[in-house]
Amino acid sequence: MGNSVATTKRKAPLWLLAFVISLPTFFAFLATSATNVALPHIAGAFGSTTDEAKWVVTSYMIANGVFLPLTGWLEKRLGRIGFLKIFITIFTIGSIVCTLAPSLLILILGRVIQGVGGGVLMPIAQSTLLQEFPEERRGDAMSIFVFSIMISSIMGPTVGGLLVDNLSWQWIFIINIPVGILSLILVPLVVNDTPKSNEKMSVDFWGVTFLILWLASMQVVLDKGQQYGWFDCTWIYWLSVFSLAMMCTFIVWELEIDEPIVKLRVFKNANFFIGTILGVIINGMVCATMILLPQFYQGLMGYTAHDTGLALSSRGLACIELLFIGRICSLYDMQYVIGVGFILIGTSIALCVNMNLQVNPTWIILSNVLFGLGSVTALVPVSGISLGTLPDDQIPSGAGIHSLTKCVTGSMATSLASSFIIRLGQVHQNYLVKNMSVYSYNFVNHFNHLKLGFMKYGSSVLATNKANGALYHQLVQQSTLCAISDLFLVCATLTFMMIPLVMLLHKNEPAPAEETTK
Repeated sequence: MGNSVATTKRKAPLWLLAFVISLPTFFAFLATSATNVALPHIAGAFGSTTDEAKWVVTSYMIANGVFLPLTGWLEKRLGRIGFLKIFITIFTIGSIVCTLAPSLLILILGRVIQGVGGGVLMPIAQSTLLQEFPEERRGDAMSIFVFSIMISSIMGPTVGGLLVDNLSWQWIFIINIPVGILSLILVPLVVNDTPKSNEKMSVDFWGVTFLILWLASMQVVLDKGQQYGWFDCTWIYWLSVFSLAMMCTFIVWELEIDEPIVKLRVFKNANFFIGTILGVIINGMVCATMILLPQFYQGLMGYTAHDTGLALSSRGLACIELLFIGRICSLYDMQYVIGVGFILIGTSIALCVNMNLQVNPTWIILSNVLFGLGSVTALVPVSGISLGTLPDDQIPSGAGIHSLTKCVTGSMATSLASSFIIRLGQVHQNYLVKNMSVYSYNFVNHFNHLKLGFMKYGSSVLATNKANGALYHQLVQQSTLCAISDLFLVCATLTFMMIPLVMLLHKNEPAPAEETTK
C-alpha cells in the first residue's frame, strides 16, 4: 500500500455539507437540461443548422461520459478537496468560454471544457454524501442527491426557456459562474478532505484511449443514426462496429492489467452489479418517457410547449416524498421499497399504453405523478444499497461507473425511442392504409362527408384534395399513436420484469477493502 497524506476532519453540519456538495452538481446537471431548449436560438445566433447546433449537447455528453468512471482514480491522487477545486474551476472556465464564444466552434469547445469539469461532480457528490453520512442515515444522503438531480431535470427546460425568452441564451452559462466561485470558497471550509496517495503509479494511457474512442464513436452513432438511416449508411455501420470493438477492448484491458484506471472488478459485488442494472432501467425509463410523452402531448394532442411542461412537471410532486423516503428505507427492507417503486413505475407507464386522443388531463397528471413517486421510491434505495455495501475506498470508483452506465443507457434510450417511433409508425401506417380503400364502406362514407364539408369553401377538385390531405393526416396521427403505445407497452413490460431481480439484493455489511481489489 502507498503512503497517504494525513487530513484534518471538519465537523460541519450535515445539512451544510449536503448543500455545498450538491450546489455545483445541481447547476452542472441544470446546464445539461437547459441547453436543449436553447438549441434553436444558438443555431440562429451563429447561422448554423439545428444538426450542427446539436454538437453543443453531444460534445458535452462525450466529455462528461469519459471522465465519469475516472472519479475514484482522480480523487485518490488529488484528494477530495483538490479534486473538487480543480473540476469546479474547469466547469466555471467552460461556462465563461461558452458565455463569450464568438462562434459555434468556440461554443462547442467551451461545452467540452464544461463536460470535463461537470461530468465528475455527480459521482463525487454521491460518494461524498454516502461516506460522510452515518450508515443509518444513508437513505437521507441519497434522498438529497436524488432531490438535486430531479429538481435540476425538472427545472432545466423551464429555467432555460425563461432565460432564453427574456434575456439571451448566454445566460444559461452565465448563471454557472457565480455558483462556481461560491463553491470554490465553500468547499475547503466545509468538505472533509481524503488522503492523497503518494504511491507512484503509471497512468493507464491505453485504458483512457480505448474509453474515449468507445464513448465518442458511440455518441456520434446515437446522435446521427436516425438522420442517416442507421446501418443502411456505410459509415454509421462501420463506426458502430468500431465502437463495439473499442468497448470490448476497453473491458478486457481494464480487467487484465494490474493497475486499471477504471476498476471494473467492483462488479464482483453482487449488490453493486444488480443495483447498477436496476438503476440503468430506471434511468432508461425516465429518458424514454421524456421522448414519448412530449411527442404524444404536442404532436398528437396539440398541447403547447408550456402545457407539455406543466404536464411533465407534475412528476416533481414526488419530490415531497424525498422528505421522508430516507426514514422509510431505515424502517423497511429496501428490497420491498425498491419493489414498490418498480410497481409504481410500471403501472404509470402501463396507464399510457391505451391512451387515445380524447384522454382526460387528470389521467395524464395521474400517470406522471405515479411515475415520479415510483422513481423516487426505487432510485433512492437502489443508489444506497448498490454503493453503500462497497468499502469506503471503493465508493468513488463505484459511483463513477454507476453514473457512466446510466449515462450510456440514457443516451441509448433517448436515441432508440426516437428512432422506433418513426420505424414503428411506418409499420402501422402500412397496416392502416389497407383500410383506406374504395372497397371499404366506412372509408368511402367518411371521405364523402369530408369532401362535402370542404365543398362549402371551394371547388370539387379542391375539396377532394383537402379531404385526401385530412385523411392522410389522420393516418399519420393514428400510426404514430399506435407506435407510441407499442413502446409504452415494451417499457412497462421491461419494468415489471425487473421486480424478481430486486429480490436478489441483500442488505449486508461492506466488504473489507482488500476483498474487492483482488
